[in-house]
Amino acid sequence: MRGGLRGGLRGGLPLAAWAYVGGVVAVATALIVTGSFASLDWRALAVLAVLFLVCDSAPALLNVERARVTLSFSASLASVVLLGPLGAALIGACAVVTGQRILAPVKRLFNGAQFALSGYAAGMVFECFGGDRVRPGHSDWVEQSIGPFVGALVTFVVVNLLLITGVLLLSRQATWREMLREGAQLAPGFLGYGMFGLLIAGLWPAVNGFAAVLVLLPLFVARWAFEQTRAQQQAHGATLAALCQAVETKDYYTRGHSERVSRGSVMIAQEIGMRSDRVEAIRYAGMLHDVGKLGVPTKVLQKSGPLTEEELAAIQLHPMRGLEIVREIGFLDEALAGIMHHHERMSGRGYPMGLAGEEIPEFARVISVADAFDAMTSDRSYRGARSIEEAVAELRRCAGEDFDPMMVEAFVRALDSVGWDPPKPVTLPEDDVVETTQQDHDDPTVPLRVAGEVGRA
Repeated sequence: MRGGLRGGLRGGLPLAAWAYVGGVVAVATALIVTGSFASLDWRALAVLAVLFLVCDSAPALLNVERARVTLSFSASLASVVLLGPLGAALIGACAVVTGQRILAPVKRLFNGAQFALSGYAAGMVFECFGGDRVRPGHSDWVEQSIGPFVGALVTFVVVNLLLITGVLLLSRQATWREMLREGAQLAPGFLGYGMFGLLIAGLWPAVNGFAAVLVLLPLFVARWAFEQTRAQQQAHGATLAALCQAVETKDYYTRGHSERVSRGSVMIAQEIGMRSDRVEAIRYAGMLHDVGKLGVPTKVLQKSGPLTEEELAAIQLHPMRGLEIVREIGFLDEALAGIMHHHERMSGRGYPMGLAGEEIPEFARVISVADAFDAMTSDRSYRGARSIEEAVAELRRCAGEDFDPMMVEAFVRALDSVGWDPPKPVTLPEDDVVETTQQDHDDPTVPLRVAGEVGRA
């Protein structure tokens, strides 16, 4: 498993990125052409090159943007042990002739060069740490070389990710924050599957080139597992999106609200440094935060006048109804707490349980900020969308009373770094009569009006 460029160039490479690619290719070429080929095992080189190309030609995509999985990474690590730095560089350079025809020539050239540099650096570290080449009859080889191999593996992963990061930054296709986050997600898998290289090398003295054939089955089983995981996650997303669409049919003005709250929640979660698995969970929680509206009569949600006590109770119970609807969906985990408590307020005046301060689950404190912000920056039947600046000012005004100040400031920082695309103005269908409400339980500037009372949030 390893990182590599894939997909189309968005508008071509800037000059700085072209210079960077040229420099990486030049360094890799110089290391190869100045190396000594006399001691290379050409048979082993040919077998590992074939293994590399077979694996590299059938990548599996991940849910991490800009990432793909090809277990040719294992062939590169095996070559570090079996062939040394120069041999590892030659194996990595095979990426230039990969079977992935969708890759543009410049990407093939860069991938070949950066894999060559990663392999060469890993080979040098292996030798510097005292790693020994595999030899027949050397029964304690694994015990003596496991430490140097791990050092070589870490080096390969670090160099690979740094080289990829450089070209993506210079081509303006990523930020440092995005690359650090994605690198942290990918690195454990890189390190784990890189150990297949040690398996190939360890088997080599006994079965020679057949070792590559023996590991093909577990390698492709691993690839299949990656693809099954991705397909499962996509099915999860499609299921949740269908639930969101069902909710949003109750109010024409809330179309897209759930997706935007999900995006805003992820922005906050990433800004405060949540682990990647929790970021994924809060993405789901943001999508489903209002699913409980399915249990609230449409006439109540769309009522333009003051609410009765019973109607107010129906709205305030929608987080609990949401929990009842999705609680059996096993993969939601911590997301359930966010769905249940996203209308709690720091002062304790929220609902459904009146929690206050740190009693409110972290997911709920995140979602409440994103929820209110999107409500304020979206068109409603009773007003047009507020500007981002106005919405931020309102969030800050309500921080401490309604919202967690830390989450508010994290969201403001995220807005400054990645921006926000407000929804398009609502255009009502000409052939339908659309019932619309004059109030919104998500908008902190418009308290719900209750018959006989001034109003309440």
